[in-house]
Amino acid sequence: MNGLRTYQGLRTLVTRRLRNDLNDKDIILLFAYNRTGKTRLSMEFKDAGKRRNNGNADTLYFNAYTEDLFIWENDLDGDSARHLQLNADSSFFNGLTDLALDETIAGYLSRYADFEFHIHIYEQADYARWREEGRWDDAESLRKQFEDELLGKPSHVSFRKGEVENIKISRGEENIFIWCLFMAICERLLDGHASYQWVKYLFIDDPISSLDDNHAIAVACDLAKLLRRAASRTNANGDPAPIKVVFSSHHALFFNVMCNELGRSKDGEPKVKSKRYFLHRPNAEGRYTLRATEDTPFFHHVATLAELQKAADPDTGTLYTFHFNALRSIMEKTASFFGHPKIDFCIKEFANDENQALFNRALNLLSHGKYAIHEPTLMGEDNKDLFRQILDDFITRFQFDLPDILGGQATPTQPPAAHA
Repeated sequence: MNGLRTYQGLRTLVTRRLRNDLNDKDIILLFAYNRTGKTRLSMEFKDAGKRRNNGNADTLYFNAYTEDLFIWENDLDGDSARHLQLNADSSFFNGLTDLALDETIAGYLSRYADFEFHIHIYEQADYARWREEGRWDDAESLRKQFEDELLGKPSHVSFRKGEVENIKISRGEENIFIWCLFMAICERLLDGHASYQWVKYLFIDDPISSLDDNHAIAVACDLAKLLRRAASRTNANGDPAPIKVVFSSHHALFFNVMCNELGRSKDGEPKVKSKRYFLHRPNAEGRYTLRATEDTPFFHHVATLAELQKAADPDTGTLYTFHFNALRSIMEKTASFFGHPKIDFCIKEFANDENQALFNRALNLLSHGKYAIHEPTLMGEDNKDLFRQILDDFITRFQFDLPDILGGQATPTQPPAAHA
């Protein structure tokens, strides 16, 4: 598909484009603003699978509905036994008790947070306690109902920090725990666990809605690694058995890292075949536009510049060393677009002779490493000033202009006098 295509509704977009693309692609990456309809798109993708398979689902999804499967019990009476209740009726938790996920979840969680958890399972002791409390009749039919519907299924999750038990974690911490649980389930899915044999597709929508940028980078790198594994998955006989993926996000920096991580070649691994789109809803009439971004200056790269501008704002922004990675990546793509193999082209275009060596050295030295996943580091004041100067000169010289994202022509992050 070249250029811009218009679709009259989400169903048409899913059936005529997304699912068709996945016949010969491994992953679709969608960049879209909030309120475009990404959550509804993920559900329409799921429903299309059910229509195709006589009511049987083929898509495991992560979106706002996934987070709704977890509800807080805040113990308003005792104010002590707080926990996160799980909806045991959801197929999302199928096989959870057989998957031994605790260690895998903890492995992910330790990268992003400093609390611990325990997943509780419904046991016969729960039924006995409920009878004693008068919450459950001891009739034989109800006992059997408990054993058939609840026994052995996940009940709730409790959290602790250090010696403090049953704590109430923040909304952001709750979201990252749910995400880590999803990632752990995906690992078992890729292992071929019997409980998830029905899954042919993953649809992942905005997993980092409550995370700051340093956690966003770490999650993006971990997710990209998992999706590479999904693309190259094989069955027990060694035959290709990939899980196809649709990923969508409004977070420009997160999306940019995903594109970079999935787009580059990895030694000893097959190349991931992907499509990248900018999804937009021009008005409230239900029409959607989809623009392929492989062969044009990427919309999400321009969006990333907007994110970097916000991070570089001296009054309200926060700059981490990994922001140099994002800036260098955009400069590499810009140089490539103009037919040049290195970012030296960009530096020569916007820097005077005195600054060229300084800018080049800074971008080479400060953008190394894997996005500082485990130890995200705040920039020092000198590096902040240098970053702002490079960013301002880059935006000013190349006149990036995408009004829907930047709100008009880009403005510097510091007064021009600072360049003198």
